Amino acid sequence: MPKIYGLTVDNQTRCKHYHNVKDIIAIKFKCCHKFYPCYKCHQECENHSIELWSAKEREEKAIICGVCGVELTINQYINTNHCLHCKSKFNERCENHYHLYFE
Repeated sequence: MPKIYGLTVDNQTRCKHYHNVKDIIAIKFKCCHKFYPCYKCHQECENHSIELWSAKEREEKAIICGVCGVELTINQYINTNHCLHCKSKFNERCENHYHLYFE
């Protein structure tokens, strides 16, 4: 699994901001190409603005499942509620934050 930056609290990518049982993904930020559990961790650890992934970049592998370490494309992630490899459930409320990561 690639290095996960930020304020993680366990080895499944949960962080101090989002740490329920389904908070098991990390997102590769386009601006720095580092994986963070959430936008708040990125803001606390970096000194640059978040750059959104464009709609044309939806096939970019930019999501890590914190349970099995498989990388998913943005399309795979936003079109499902679980890991396509290990079937672990993702937090359905994450879609409320898509606008912070994706066009």
